[in-house]
Amino acid sequence: MRGLSMLDRKLVRDLGRLWAQALAVALVMACGVMTLILALGATRALDDTRSAFYDRTRFGEIFASATRAPENLKSAILSINGVSAVATRVVKPVIIDIAGMAEPATGTLISIPDHGAPAVNQLYLRSGRLPEPGRTNETAIIEAFAEAHGFKPGDRFDVLINGKKRTLSITGITLSPEHVYAIGPGDMVPDQRRFGVMHMRRAALEGAFDMEGAFNDVALTLSRNADADEVMARLDIILEPYGGTGAYDRSDHPSDAFLDAELTQLRAMAQVIPPIFLFISAFLINMILTRLIALEREQIGLLKAVGYSNAAIAWHYAKMTLAISLVGVAIGAVAGTRLGRGMASLYGEFFSFPFLVFSQEPDLYVIATLVTFAAALAGAAKAIWSAVALPPAVAMRPPAPTGYRSLFGGPAGGFRLPVSQLTVMALRHLVRWPVRTALTTLGTALPVALLITSLFAFDSIDSMIDTVWFRADRQDATLTFAAERSEEAIRAVEKLPGVIAAEPFRSEAATLRNGHRSRRIQIIASDPVTDIGRVLDQDFGAIELPPKGMLLSERLANHLALSPGDQVEIELSDGQGRIAFAPLVGVTNSYVGLNAYMSRNALDRLSGQGVQISGARIIVDENMLDELYREIKQTPAIASVALQGVSRDKFRATVEENIGISITIYVSLALIITVGVIYNSARIQLSERARELASLRVFGFTNGEVSSVLLTELAVMVLLAQPLGWLIGRGFSELVAQGFESDLFRIPLIINPPTYAIASLVVLGAALVSALIVRRRIDRLDLIRVLKTRD
Repeated sequence: MRGLSMLDRKLVRDLGRLWAQALAVALVMACGVMTLILALGATRALDDTRSAFYDRTRFGEIFASATRAPENLKSAILSINGVSAVATRVVKPVIIDIAGMAEPATGTLISIPDHGAPAVNQLYLRSGRLPEPGRTNETAIIEAFAEAHGFKPGDRFDVLINGKKRTLSITGITLSPEHVYAIGPGDMVPDQRRFGVMHMRRAALEGAFDMEGAFNDVALTLSRNADADEVMARLDIILEPYGGTGAYDRSDHPSDAFLDAELTQLRAMAQVIPPIFLFISAFLINMILTRLIALEREQIGLLKAVGYSNAAIAWHYAKMTLAISLVGVAIGAVAGTRLGRGMASLYGEFFSFPFLVFSQEPDLYVIATLVTFAAALAGAAKAIWSAVALPPAVAMRPPAPTGYRSLFGGPAGGFRLPVSQLTVMALRHLVRWPVRTALTTLGTALPVALLITSLFAFDSIDSMIDTVWFRADRQDATLTFAAERSEEAIRAVEKLPGVIAAEPFRSEAATLRNGHRSRRIQIIASDPVTDIGRVLDQDFGAIELPPKGMLLSERLANHLALSPGDQVEIELSDGQGRIAFAPLVGVTNSYVGLNAYMSRNALDRLSGQGVQISGARIIVDENMLDELYREIKQTPAIASVALQGVSRDKFRATVEENIGISITIYVSLALIITVGVIYNSARIQLSERARELASLRVFGFTNGEVSSVLLTELAVMVLLAQPLGWLIGRGFSELVAQGFESDLFRIPLIINPPTYAIASLVVLGAALVSALIVRRRIDRLDLIRVLKTRD
């Protein structure tokens, strides 16, 4: 320490003496740095990887489907102003039969050119090769599906293609930009076992589905500054005579939409969580420096008297703040980086990228450092100013004793609280310093709020599962037909093995408009009264579909600015260009997607195509599932099957795994905050009242009685923090729920009483441990040294 100045040597001694308090503050800061780096780094990792992968594989920007369009339309599409590349394809849903797997898997067959790479949506080859031209039994499959079944090039499996079972040979394992988040029909999270994407040569699929010289799917890329809306309008005009279902851009592509939802959630986390820790850090810095300056006022006076400037003294205490902050930044940076790498690995299980590296760019750590330093210095500003403003002559004198007065009358004869004098001592100290008491209470309430914000997801997901799978979609399976069928189809479904009940439904792609507002959706039509697939009102009660008009989910109605009684403009995407109007009869409650409902009779009249059925919802005898699965695998009319029970279990397992990781992190963070706030508050109060507590010992009070003065203060603040934490936690949870809300799904705000109780118990436990640590210091007070110390 010889090379250090006198003030720097003092700084080192002060930090050594206050190491426990400084470390507690640094850990709280580290939590803020960690969450900031974690959220921003993960956001960058996903965003940068997505951009790089999309550019490398030329992911489409505009997409459209048709029933059957001639290939010669490709030149007309390419001539649209702003279109830079076009890929026409044959895309068909299929049933996959995998040896050793009882339930049928669903797949999508996508054609690739017979020669050369696709102009749009190119494949990233992980292993093997692409199918050879002319070989109709070869396919390349996406990596997630291959890993789920242990497939490798050379393996085989059966697929029901256009009514015929064919054995396909795997030639390669690929990644596809349009299936980064590969989700099957009826699922809310990816199920790699039951959904696969297969790419085959164009000629093979044209022959299998009678699509020679035709396509039913097209993807485009645009030139710079192209008008996407104009391109989509022109594309719709071209495809309309051939059953075009309406063009849409990348933001409505299911895979990219899920990626966007995840990025939205990460940004929400970056906006809500780090400020909590930085606020508490600033508060704790203020507490420590205020008390330290109060204890060192005589030293400050001497320093000023011997010539040290106000700026030198201010910089001395600012350096102490920055030193503590630097420790917090270092710990937070290491923890954030390690957790970020773990999160990148976790994302790798959900998003099929060739690589996903957690962002460790220097500016990320510079931002976290500067934000932390700014918060710490803001918290220290008032305390540092008090040191600067202290005149030397005043600093050399002891501070005036704290003045107390009765709140309920004079010193004698007034109202007395029915508690002991030791309790009165504790309470009067809380009242004497109301701002400190309020801030300590708020600091203790924030970990309660943080825990509620993380734990409420369990309650919300349970409610969501109950609503989606047990109140609304109560079927065991949903069968989707390869083409529209007549009423006879539902009777054929009822004859399948194990089917106890079946309800038909019709699904039609349509564009709904209200003035300049529009949304491309699927209209789901069922019988007016159903028992299996039900539509729920805003109170979650089953409602009857109206004979005329339609029902919209709340979010869709808000998007279109529609209220019950308004007219909805409907354009069915059936190639006929028919536009009709229907009244909005009511608004429904739905946690998944943007939904529009009509009765089957109403949709049949609207379409003008007579009675048609798109699929059926069925209830199945569990004892006959294997027989049903075998029959479905042999039924060419069924294009896909969604198993509700399997989807529900997969959704619950995935969510619980993700939430479990989050809960572990947030509980750890909440414990650090609680210990940091309670421990620092108790230590500061002990340093302020050590002389008073030692005097009580001299007067004959026991260790337990003396400790009760300080512990009572802490207990009151901790108990007051609980209801405040519940209130703040509900507010944070509402912000999180709103931040996660998207057109794909929304999370209900449900917080059950046990969640509040668990959050409080965790914080109370941490507070108790902190208090007991300080209690040991009270028991070990050196009475002679403390009583000789000058206040």
